[in-house]
Amino acid sequence: MKRLAILLVTVFTLVSCGDEVEFNSPGFQGNREYGLWRAEFTNAVIDDSGFLVITASNNSETVILKLPSVNVGTYVLGNVNSREGRYIDGNGTVFSTNNPPDPSVSIYPELGFVKIDEVSNNTFTGTFEFLAFDESGLNSIGYNEGVFFRVPLIAGTITSGAPTCEETEAASANALTAYESTFASTLEYIDSDAYINACNLYTQALQSQKSICGDTDGSIQTLIDNLNDCVFPCTLATQNRDTAQAAFEAATIANYIDACENYRTFLEEQIEFCGDTDGSIQAVIDGLDCNDDDSDGIPNNFEDFDGDGDLTNDDTDGDGIPNYMDDDDDGDGVLTIDEAKDADGNPADTDGDTDVDYLDNDDDGDGIFTQFETGDTDGDGTADYLDNDDDGDGTLTADENADPNMDGDPADAVDTDADTIPDYLDDM
Repeated sequence: MKRLAILLVTVFTLVSCGDEVEFNSPGFQGNREYGLWRAEFTNAVIDDSGFLVITASNNSETVILKLPSVNVGTYVLGNVNSREGRYIDGNGTVFSTNNPPDPSVSIYPELGFVKIDEVSNNTFTGTFEFLAFDESGLNSIGYNEGVFFRVPLIAGTITSGAPTCEETEAASANALTAYESTFASTLEYIDSDAYINACNLYTQALQSQKSICGDTDGSIQTLIDNLNDCVFPCTLATQNRDTAQAAFEAATIANYIDACENYRTFLEEQIEFCGDTDGSIQAVIDGLDCNDDDSDGIPNNFEDFDGDGDLTNDDTDGDGIPNYMDDDDDGDGVLTIDEAKDADGNPADTDGDTDVDYLDNDDDGDGIFTQFETGDTDGDGTADYLDNDDDGDGTLTADENADPNMDGDPADAVDTDADTIPDYLDDM
């Protein structure tokens, strides 16, 4: 069998076939290896995938044309399973446009086409030509000037919703935009689940485009291959880890636990998508302490005051309970979690003595320990332990001899008018 030197020629219409076209509806014929081949019977079906399959036979030989759509238009054969021209000879040998030629025959795939000119009353009319190879790629059968006329649909239903090539191209473009948005440079973190989902949808759109439009130059398949089965890239996982690490290293008491857990999450993601052959990433995870064991709002990491890595030897109030297990670190009677905080949620230093309140047993710096200052004497909305003028008389508590012996206990406070109310609580 000889190979066609030039396959794609000017398409012949029903009229251009001249006197050789002698159809009693329906009909199917073409030049096989430049000799007239005519089918004795032909029909069409629409399979479960919505593909149109036209079958023509003369009892010993069969020609099958497979298309991804029933829409009027030209469909280039080859490079995609949904577009195929197939010839089966009398011995059962199959020649298909989806079998590539052996490089010794041709270094280029041989392309053909099927053109649907009319769909009317559940019949199909059009033209075709193709060069099909056997599995070895060494032998070929060629058809040109092929014509099919009013081939009846015997199974399946023609639907108006069959996608066109233009629609699948638009769908691919939209899917690409959605896919690219999942790793936009404006995002702080790349959501791996969103990336994978959008990538799969883009892949499906490209596969549909390839099926409907064909892929004569392989460019669509190259796009699909470059998506790497939609595995989340290690580079993006590492980028997430770097961002999380920077946030963790800059974390304060208020956001440390969230930043630590976030860092752990992206370290684990990095292992998932990049691997950890030397165990270095797992070592970082193992070294993280994102806990607050006493639930006092101060992460364990911030309760190691001497920085020796031993949480058990830090006990601010000397009560024998290390700070990381003590819910009142300074022993002032105010739970650490209830001590004053600034606008960012970090521990406040009410008296400005550089000791934050949860570590300061005299939060307002008035000389009286917080544990002895209950209530709000002057009713100004500021509790006495945070108020440096407890009675609101304009004289600071520290200047009203509230603790002459300076032991922090106001039991010896001066009561000038002997009315049983010490001066620092007496506005009269």
